[in-house]
Amino acid sequence: MPDALFLSPEPPVPGSGGGGLRSASLLEYLRRRYSVEIFDFALRPHSRSLPAKAWRNSMRLLRGVPPLFDRFSGYEQQLLARIAARQIDVGIVEHFWCAGYAPLLRQHCGTLVLDLHNIESDLAETHARAARWPTSWASSRFAAAYRELEHRWLPHFDIVLTASEDDARRIQHPRVVVYPNALPELPCPEVAEENCIVFSGNLEYHPNVEAVRWFRSAIWPRLRERSRDVEWRLIGKNPEAVARWTSGDKRIRVIGAVADAVAEIARAKVAVVPLLSGSGTRFKILEAWAARRAAVSTALGAAGLGAVDGQHLLIKDNAEEFAEAIVQMLGDAALRSQLGASGRQLYLDRFTWPTAWKQLEAIF
Repeated sequence: MPDALFLSPEPPVPGSGGGGLRSASLLEYLRRRYSVEIFDFALRPHSRSLPAKAWRNSMRLLRGVPPLFDRFSGYEQQLLARIAARQIDVGIVEHFWCAGYAPLLRQHCGTLVLDLHNIESDLAETHARAARWPTSWASSRFAAAYRELEHRWLPHFDIVLTASEDDARRIQHPRVVVYPNALPELPCPEVAEENCIVFSGNLEYHPNVEAVRWFRSAIWPRLRERSRDVEWRLIGKNPEAVARWTSGDKRIRVIGAVADAVAEIARAKVAVVPLLSGSGTRFKILEAWAARRAAVSTALGAAGLGAVDGQHLLIKDNAEEFAEAIVQMLGDAALRSQLGASGRQLYLDRFTWPTAWKQLEAIF
């Protein structure tokens, strides 16, 4: 079998977040055609305390280097020690954060592929609009830095993968292939609905933090008053990151990380996706569809999936309308069933691993 190098800054396994799930899908496809070696990083230790993070990011702002791009830079010697003098057929780089290793990899790889989980400049720009000052100002600065870095590094790659047609249109590259986020082919969980709504995702990821903040402050009070016994559940790792908005209310239940997010989502009547920032496409919606559960999302949350408002989910950008849509679905089992079934079918048609893999057949 030909050789492939798979450079990933995070574990390419399901259960490690949306990034890990996307990487796991691509890795599974490659392993059927290549002898794949995974390259990761032995990262330099650093403090996660708030003062330490503030100092690091202040220095990054002065240097014009975004945090994750900086965090995963400077490991050339580690990579060289692993590659040695070998020649490898294909090199795959996961995340734009690692695009700066292209010159080194070019010396050893016949073809270089960059998998853009997000358009990082768009992600930072939308976060700047959603966040409060001074975070908004810092994100705007990092968005500009990412645009410069994208202009510099994308041309070093032979092929660029994006999660959606929307993302493909936002970048300049002669060969862009849309490789959608997808889930394995999952059976629909057979569990009864409970009187709750659910939000899922890595709760430390900044778009999710902003989503929880907005939902808690602008939507949940309206919903709590209108639906007096409904519970809001949050599932995902790092729940301490949103504790300030989830504590103090007995009807907000933080479940945390679970082994099977789809099965947990299936216990809810409605999945909520109140995202105000982001890029790529959202696994939380794919998981709701796989669970055959109705969803309410902002337009940005549903971007890139080809979903039709009123057919596959409900799209609301106004807090009052978002709350009203949830109330409507909580009281209408037929509507929930119709949206859940349509979403499930769209997942089966477009967003399973075997379906997504068809987009790769022309390049691997």
